[in-house]
Amino acid sequence: MAVHTPLPPNLRRGLTAFSSAIFTTTKTWDSSTAHLYHPVHEVLASLPLQGWGPAWGWQGQGCALLQYNLLPRYYQLLLLAAFLILTLAEGARLYLGYIGNLQEKVPELAGFLLLSLLIQLPLLLFLLTDHLTIRLPLELAVHSLLLAFLICEVVAAFLALRVMSRQLAAQFYLRQFKVGSRGDAAGYDPPH
Repeated sequence: MAVHTPLPPNLRRGLTAFSSAIFTTTKTWDSSTAHLYHPVHEVLASLPLQGWGPAWGWQGQGCALLQYNLLPRYYQLLLLAAFLILTLAEGARLYLGYIGNLQEKVPELAGFLLLSLLIQLPLLLFLLTDHLTIRLPLELAVHSLLLAFLICEVVAAFLALRVMSRQLAAQFYLRQFKVGSRGDAAGYDPPH
């Protein structure tokens, strides 16, 4: 069922073309190209959870501005670098997780997992546990919630990656078996 939006048709086409260029798998009925990916299961999304990223960004910016002048110069630079890296890594991480999960691509999902474990987790633990920074109660609560989300995402990504790699390996072996059996039937012996 199509939902009517109040956007003008030109703006709608422009946004569709822009999103198709960035997310190549989001071909919609109103774009002129065919669907590249047909999901087997229904794709679900949670709007409140999608709003968490901007809320975290605004909270982090607000708390950083409150405590920025009270920190020594080197901690000001550390705080600025940590929030900048966290923000950039979050964008790349979400894109890789989206593509890796919905298209079942192992490298993208592995990249999501590595960005989560090697960049975001240490920086978030630094912001939560360093005793020389000034931790505001709101900042502590929001970072703790982000840490809980991050741990859940890492566990889910690891389990999905394990299942996905086993499934792709099984498909590869089945494909090799089919090719090998066709080669034997035609009198062709594949190299070993």
